[in-house]
Amino acid sequence: MNLPKPATGNLTQAPPLKKLLGPSFILLGLGLGSGELILWPYLSANFGLGIIWGAVIGITLQFFLNMEISRYTLAYGESVFVGLARKLSFVSPIWFLISTLIPWMWPGVVTSSAVILGHLLGIKNIGLLGSILLLGIGALYTLGPVVYKTQESLQKAVIFLGVPFVFLLTLFVATPSDWSALAAGLFGVGEGFNFLPVSIPIATFLAAFAYSGAGGNLNMGQSLYVKEKGYGMASFSSKLTSIVTGKKTSLSLVGKKFNDNTKNRELFRNWWRKVNTEHFIVFWATGLVTMLMLSTLSYATVFGKEGNPTGINFVINQGTYLAANIAPIIGTLFLSVAAVMLFFTQFSVFGTTSRIMSENLAILLSSKASPNKMRYYFFIFLWIQIILGITVLLSGFTEPLGLVVVSAVLNAAAMCVACFLVYHLNTKTLPKSVAPTIARKAILLLSGLFYGGFTIFTIIDRLF
Repeated sequence: MNLPKPATGNLTQAPPLKKLLGPSFILLGLGLGSGELILWPYLSANFGLGIIWGAVIGITLQFFLNMEISRYTLAYGESVFVGLARKLSFVSPIWFLISTLIPWMWPGVVTSSAVILGHLLGIKNIGLLGSILLLGIGALYTLGPVVYKTQESLQKAVIFLGVPFVFLLTLFVATPSDWSALAAGLFGVGEGFNFLPVSIPIATFLAAFAYSGAGGNLNMGQSLYVKEKGYGMASFSSKLTSIVTGKKTSLSLVGKKFNDNTKNRELFRNWWRKVNTEHFIVFWATGLVTMLMLSTLSYATVFGKEGNPTGINFVINQGTYLAANIAPIIGTLFLSVAAVMLFFTQFSVFGTTSRIMSENLAILLSSKASPNKMRYYFFIFLWIQIILGITVLLSGFTEPLGLVVVSAVLNAAAMCVACFLVYHLNTKTLPKSVAPTIARKAILLLSGLFYGGFTIFTIIDRLF
């Protein structure tokens, strides 16, 4: 691999916290459609809130994984993919190309959006409607001048509109007994069970656990967005632009590490505190509250009701309940917000996966010209995924929950590998002054074992 070592430089002062907001919104948006809107509410609708403890643990593990991914890029100004390729040569980029494309080629999230939108508009051909939505995602990215800014701006708008709406709606609908069930569920106490009911599909629970946040290699995308935002030593990096409307820029895979002296160590600690705070508020706190609110809303509206469906139609049942018990416009608004949030989750998924694969292809080719071709690689991978998604939908695979679960189990395996790779990179590469603490290293290792063990258990459970 032709990857030179990073040059050295000095850190700049971290800006105020409000100016650091950005990358965590993308990761939060990546989880809104899969874990937050589909899987945890689905489980709560069918099994009650006694399983919601899993959402708390799941998003907490992802918080620590994301921060360790950010740590490397803050210190070296380059993606974790570059750092791993220096250690693992061509094995690393090939792994990330395969483990990103295969798990995320199943368009379960956008199919969920199509099902809800089809219900609202009276359209029954979900495969065709989902295909149109996928083409819309391609158009949004292709026409936006700067890929990261397009993704961040649209994701912020959806979150600022959708999350408060869900929060207020849940406060209005939920009763004291619903809140009591939520409080008990945080400690694993459910209706006639502790932690897990006997009848719960383990694969679906694993899917919800893996998607308590972003999931799979999407978490590794945090490194790219820290770089694009210019955090820490990444302030020297350039941005990926559109091949249609963006300006051509000179890109580099290799970053700069800071001179290991007293002043830079203090500057790094300041960056680290602020980036942790930003991610805690936006990703962990907002993501957890959203999951809890959506699950409580699902529980309050459809749990225990006759004819409760086993697929994504439980969301439509929620809209029907809200329309009948509050006002028709509220039911329609809820379903509209759900459809939009799901659409933009798929939008962010494709943006992140395409960015990850374009970076790793450039690393694999490892020529002087390959970094400057990354914007072309991005759009090639974007449209490959769109074509694959359309092929899946038009082939008749239009059951959203099944597609989401298949994708999630594959992504849990990818997260297991990611935890161990990031552990190896940060402990073997970073200087002791900025390396992870013993506690954070332990959490990374435990997370890897947890994801790996759950994946193996699910495979055995399905086979036997």
